[in-house]
Amino acid sequence: MSVVGRDFVTTDAVRRHDPAIRTFASDNYAGVHPEILEAIALANEGHQVSYGDDVYTEALQGVFRRHFGEQAEAFPVFNGTAANVVSLRSMCAHWEAVICPETAHVNNDEGGAPEVVGGFKLLTVPTPDGKLTPDLLDRQAWGFGDVHRSQPRAVTISNATEVGTVYTPDEIRALCDHAHELGLVVHLDGSRLTNAAAALDVPLRALTTDAGVDVLSFGGTKIGLMLGEAVVVLNPSATRGLPYLRKTGMQLASKMRFVSVQFEALLAGDLWLRNARQANAMARRLAAAVRDLPGVTVPRPVEANGVFAILPADVADRLRKRFRFYNWDEQVGGGMIEVRWMCAFDTTEADVDAFAAALAEELRA
Repeated sequence: MSVVGRDFVTTDAVRRHDPAIRTFASDNYAGVHPEILEAIALANEGHQVSYGDDVYTEALQGVFRRHFGEQAEAFPVFNGTAANVVSLRSMCAHWEAVICPETAHVNNDEGGAPEVVGGFKLLTVPTPDGKLTPDLLDRQAWGFGDVHRSQPRAVTISNATEVGTVYTPDEIRALCDHAHELGLVVHLDGSRLTNAAAALDVPLRALTTDAGVDVLSFGGTKIGLMLGEAVVVLNPSATRGLPYLRKTGMQLASKMRFVSVQFEALLAGDLWLRNARQANAMARRLAAAVRDLPGVTVPRPVEANGVFAILPADVADRLRKRFRFYNWDEQVGGGMIEVRWMCAFDTTEADVDAFAAALAEELRA
């Protein structure tokens, strides 16, 4: 039995996890920021029109336009895979293709959804640091008019990238200018865009609208939301049918007010920046604490909220029993493995210090 009133809530639900457990596996493991929970509760009383015709989703458009320009239009969806697939599907016909880094999330971590649901081909490019450049883009931007080749139509990049690096505004502008010269449109997977902007101390639009990006997948879950991402159209001429594709893609939330109000809480003030700065700072602290430990190498720059490290595989296995994290590259050789450690908005200095101490213990063992 549960009782819900205006001033109190009781429930028969039982807490089934230990809130003291901390991980470095993913920023998705973190809970919901308290200010986001407050916003959800604020939107909860009474009735509102469904399917996005509510006052919170209407207000959300103004919030996104303050960050990305008056032409911006936001379409909330449930998750990041949907944001990417719906975005790119609206930019491409079935005979067209999307050029992306080989390490891209759309290529490696979305279960084939871009091809199966989106119906477009991915053309991948090896990138040493996870970032596309105009020269690298040219490796796949060819064959225009060749009926035997999937026609390049869109480019997608991630910022921050899957290997933790960050594109600067100038790097994105150079890539967008070159892509547009070739008749291509540009999508940005911004699941960690807030971390990238915080790392560079620039506005969100500096890495998107002002740099020439046409469509953005804006991430919310990794930075404190309960659920929800948003497709943000920055150049209306780059897409077609997006409202219908969101529906046929099963991403039109009936109670959309609860998704939209979270983004308002995140973006209307500085919550996005506070959360991103905290996660980034903890990643830097972690890298500093472990990089000089015997047997540990940090081979990649720590530019956002991820730390990549090479260490003995047996040490990683033992450490994982104390703090969960994921392998990144198991083919290093010589008994070594590359792992990824992610910091979240709620990662604390004590969490980092405990993790580094546990790693030092396992190395000595």
